[in-house]
Amino acid sequence: MSVSEQPPAAPGGPAAEIAAGYAFEGAALDLGALLWDGVCHPDAPIRIPLPVLNRHGLVAGATGTGKTKTLQLIAEQLSANGVPVFLADIKGDVSGVSAPGEDGEKVRERAAQVGQEWRATGFPCEFYGLGGTGPGIPVRATVTSFGPVLLSKVLQLNQTQEQSLGLIFHYADSKGLELVDLKDLRAVVAFLVSDTGKAELKGIGGLSTVTAGVILRSITAFEQQGAGGFFGEPEFDTGELLRTAADGRGIVSVLELPSVQDKPQLFSTFLMWMLADLFDDLPEVGDLEKPKLVFFFDEAHLLFKGASKAFLESITQTVRLIRSKGVGVFFVTQTPKDVPSDVLAQLGNRVQHALRAFTPDDAKALKATVRTFPNSPYDLEEVLTGLGTGEAVITVLSEKGAPTPVAATRLRAPESLMGPVDAAVLDAAVKGSPLYGRYAEAVDRESAYEKLTAEQRAAEAAALDAAAAEEAEKAVKQAGRQTGGRAPKPEPSLTEQVVGSGIFTSLARSIGTQLGREISRSLFGTARRRR
Repeated sequence: MSVSEQPPAAPGGPAAEIAAGYAFEGAALDLGALLWDGVCHPDAPIRIPLPVLNRHGLVAGATGTGKTKTLQLIAEQLSANGVPVFLADIKGDVSGVSAPGEDGEKVRERAAQVGQEWRATGFPCEFYGLGGTGPGIPVRATVTSFGPVLLSKVLQLNQTQEQSLGLIFHYADSKGLELVDLKDLRAVVAFLVSDTGKAELKGIGGLSTVTAGVILRSITAFEQQGAGGFFGEPEFDTGELLRTAADGRGIVSVLELPSVQDKPQLFSTFLMWMLADLFDDLPEVGDLEKPKLVFFFDEAHLLFKGASKAFLESITQTVRLIRSKGVGVFFVTQTPKDVPSDVLAQLGNRVQHALRAFTPDDAKALKATVRTFPNSPYDLEEVLTGLGTGEAVITVLSEKGAPTPVAATRLRAPESLMGPVDAAVLDAAVKGSPLYGRYAEAVDRESAYEKLTAEQRAAEAAALDAAAAEEAEKAVKQAGRQTGGRAPKPEPSLTEQVVGSGIFTSLARSIGTQLGREISRSLFGTARRRR
């Protein structure tokens, strides 16, 4: 789309009607300027009201069309308005949001086209990494907190295996066997198919050796991919994502993921854990003047790929209900068809970058995308294939909750650095964070593995003691027969005296009650925090 050499006249006709649909009275984010008939109109800004950003959204488009820069643009303005933001940095090029942008001819040209007063600005950021893999403050979750449904998705278990894993979690919860890391889970599975443990699940269906074998092999393969470090303690408190800086700007939390690009299901499922954990913790607040957090879910198609019906239903429910807790979720993917229709129906704000139609499948996807938009005076099939980099077709919710007219838009330029910061700068920012000391070092405390190992050793010792006692008793009897008298009754041992005491009985009852207190679980089977 070419830019007119002369200052464009004020839009008229359909373009004027479109522009009027974005003339909001309250606080709003500036996305760009209206494109109509090949002309960019800087006096017709395309905006999104701040209060509706908890109504969720979709940013879609082919590779290289500018989706990442759109995320950066929205994140900057949210931060400036005091709204915390979460961004997943898949390719490692979002860290620049922390540093001022670089002025240049292209930036000045874009700013002039869309009527933007561009100023180089960096924004307050925290950088995280999954389990300490790559740069960033380590983000870990305990296996107990992660829950059986999300873990089944990561381990790629079928429905029967997922149900068995749920049974394993139920047993561990009820017995106070904390599943902190994967070795804890492996220990519980191995125990439940052992001669000693089989009886534990007999009343509720049991666990087949074959299914247990599949689960154990999946856990082993998962660990061999280097994923073991993602589970453990200290567990990340997702409430950290809701913080603002001392100057009132929202902190942009950037999850650095380039080092785990080869584990797409892991990071997409981990993002879902973060969202589910937030859902459990936050109170109902209804519609606010601005959201508490806006969460950008990059590479969203990976979350839905191969997902079970129950998993999709849980995602839909989470997206539907978390809005009333003040959290907005933007899914970022290539085409709207990557997102299930029930989830897509919850996404009121749409930024659609260019689509390509090189193959019959591409053409089919293009037509499907056009059908997801409201009626428009644009020929959307033509517009969507002709958009340039940094241009998009937009429709959002108005302040009254009604969809705005579809608007082809030339987007504004981000004011922060459009690219990654230097590795040394990133490392200094991570280690200088007040959160680094809290989460950097992994902790391996006593949990299911240690408890079961101790019980096994105690059982083996008891068996040896029993065998020795039996041998001693035989010797005493033999001695009695030889002397013709009755063997004297032995004094109770110290252990027997302690075990038989009222104090010990009371203590055992107390511990049993504590261990038997089952963990409360919610969406996705994630554990509710006890803060």
